[in-house]
Amino acid sequence: MGNSDTKLHFRKAVIQLTTKTQPVEATDDAFWDQFWTSAISVQDVFALVPAAEIRAVREESPSNLATLCFKAVERLVQAADSGCPSEKERRIVVNCTRLLTRILPYIFEDADWRGFFWSTIPGASRGGCLDEDLDENEARPLAESLLLAVADLLFCPDFTVQSHKKSGTDPAEEIRSIDSCEYIWEAGVGFAHSPPLNYVHDLHRTELLKLLLTCFSEAMYLPPSSDSKVINPWVAFFCSAENRHTLPLFTSLLNVVCGYDPVGYGVPYNHLLFSDSREQLVEQALQVLVVALEHEAGSPASAALQALDPAGPDNLFVNYLSRIHREEDLSFILRGLTQLLNNPLIQTYLPRSTKKIQFHQELLILFWKFCDFNKVFSEQMLRVLMFCSFTLSTFSRVGLVHIGVFILLLLSGERNFGVRLNKPYTLRVPMDIPVFTGTHADLLIVIFHKVITSGHQRLHPLFDCLLTIIVNISPYLKSLSMVAANKLLHLLEAFSAPWFLLSAQQHHHLVFFLLEVFNNIIQYQFDGNSNLVYAIIRKRNVFHQLANLPTDKESIQNALQRKKPGVSRVNSADGEATEDSKPAEPAEPGALKASLEATPGIDKITEKAQVSKDGTMVTVPHSPCDGSAIDGASDTESNSERDPEVNAHLPLLSWKTRLPLQTIMRLLQVLVPQVEKICIDKGLTDESEILKFLQHGTLVGLLPVPHPILIRKYQANAGTAMWFRTYMWGVIYLRNVDPPIWYDTDIRLFEIQRI
Repeated sequence: MGNSDTKLHFRKAVIQLTTKTQPVEATDDAFWDQFWTSAISVQDVFALVPAAEIRAVREESPSNLATLCFKAVERLVQAADSGCPSEKERRIVVNCTRLLTRILPYIFEDADWRGFFWSTIPGASRGGCLDEDLDENEARPLAESLLLAVADLLFCPDFTVQSHKKSGTDPAEEIRSIDSCEYIWEAGVGFAHSPPLNYVHDLHRTELLKLLLTCFSEAMYLPPSSDSKVINPWVAFFCSAENRHTLPLFTSLLNVVCGYDPVGYGVPYNHLLFSDSREQLVEQALQVLVVALEHEAGSPASAALQALDPAGPDNLFVNYLSRIHREEDLSFILRGLTQLLNNPLIQTYLPRSTKKIQFHQELLILFWKFCDFNKVFSEQMLRVLMFCSFTLSTFSRVGLVHIGVFILLLLSGERNFGVRLNKPYTLRVPMDIPVFTGTHADLLIVIFHKVITSGHQRLHPLFDCLLTIIVNISPYLKSLSMVAANKLLHLLEAFSAPWFLLSAQQHHHLVFFLLEVFNNIIQYQFDGNSNLVYAIIRKRNVFHQLANLPTDKESIQNALQRKKPGVSRVNSADGEATEDSKPAEPAEPGALKASLEATPGIDKITEKAQVSKDGTMVTVPHSPCDGSAIDGASDTESNSERDPEVNAHLPLLSWKTRLPLQTIMRLLQVLVPQVEKICIDKGLTDESEILKFLQHGTLVGLLPVPHPILIRKYQANAGTAMWFRTYMWGVIYLRNVDPPIWYDTDIRLFEIQRI
């Protein structure tokens, strides 16, 4: 009964706010206290403060809405100063936090209100000043006061952290003198002590982090922009030196995420028997962390992070992440991330006996930022490869496939990654791919083949990225399996089919990439790759057809007419069937989907680097006039919408003369007669005997001079920064449904579609 009365009083206060014709004075504490002294849940706040009424107050009684926000922030600042010594004050903090979380999206969606929190409130000085005792802070914007109060409250003893105080210590004095580095939430990076779990503290942290995430979400109400100078003022201030808690906050969020163990002690079905107070905190901490780590990678100063500025980026979260170097810290982060990413791959004999986490997308974004900012490589990366491979093989979410490809593209620019891919693939995970015995490199190639031949139209923009990854690792692949070798030859056969090759002006780049893969392996890893050499010999007609591709207009028109109507998947020239992929899992009725930005072309997200003899890389300046075959494979055209019937034949001669076929043709010229002779002389019909012959063969002195190894390294740019921003906020929007913080507000960063 009492709870119903509480809700009724709260609802009456909301109605009064929307119906009062005269502005309510900020000094009328009896009126304003009705909003944060009641004991109501976050679900009640969202139900009892309807969207229509928030908008009505915003339009018809703007001063009341402004005062409500100001008074709520004021109470949070007062609580942060006092240390929340009583249960009543803690309830006020929680209610103010929930109310601001509810209201802020409606402030952000209106362009006229967006600057409200960054202005000082008229009449707020002295009598109503947030920092009454500090003269220099009298003009501090409301947003800064709010963010600093939230940061203080996240390290408030007996509210969000375990108190270290001695008996009799004044809470206000303790919080002013607190060294928050001693109150980091979890052991891990920079902190060895693991505080005892406290369910109530976790709940309070989660509420405050939800408000923090809502503050950062102003970015969702701005249209997409590739301008690298656009910054999120909330994130910029919170992650600046103005916030004295940046280091303990960064380590707390990171350690809570990387130290989380959803499986616990491995007791079957333990997640059904015991509630997990940590899961919601981990999800919220992870989302705040990935947003706080947003850094405009398109600007010249940030591309090298610290190359130009020894102090590192202004965003201290990015600065701290880029400076992690101790082996034990790196191991803790990578072990935690890979354990969580591989959580869905855990196989048990008892169905659903192990808890499955749901925040893989946020984890991949965090892993991407770690790789991009920290530039470290570890053996643990191969375990992340398992999840990326699983993601690519299932096509369960197009966004996840994109981010998995971006991560692999970034890693493929590191020589150590290519070398480590020669490690045997022994871990069997539930992927719908052919059974094979081989290495992690074989696994990548088999999965990439499946992605390319799946027929998913939305994955077509990734073809260049997938083949670039294979090109980058190809100089280091010591022994491809027969399955992987045949997949590569099948891709060449499919992409070099005249109807496909000539149907769009950029399709020839796919052929250039594959020829570069074959050239790299032949020139640098011939010994041990007899499977690939044998596959090339078997499919030699494909290379001969490429070399003799007709260039006259009539032949081109005939080739284009052979294209079967309605064919969308990539098939081989002889009609070889491709593996059907499982379709994406159907969405539940009423589910929402966020749109994705277009994927930038491969030429926009990579830069070429030449590998020297000592293994170092030197950037190769891009020259549009360079007519080499290698360059022809990289300068991908961005316009894929031109009319192929009219324009397809025009550039054909220019790229046909640059096809890098010399090495392969020389190989075929030497080995085909030898293989034919041994087959006739010995009557061989078993391919294993031919493979043995090829294993002991050599082409030393017979091939053209080895070309330099060129790696297309991922290059930070405004296009991918925009892609990740829209993807990240789209994920956060869809994942925060209880309460539905941003539901049915005027989002402009991406489109929301009801499925």
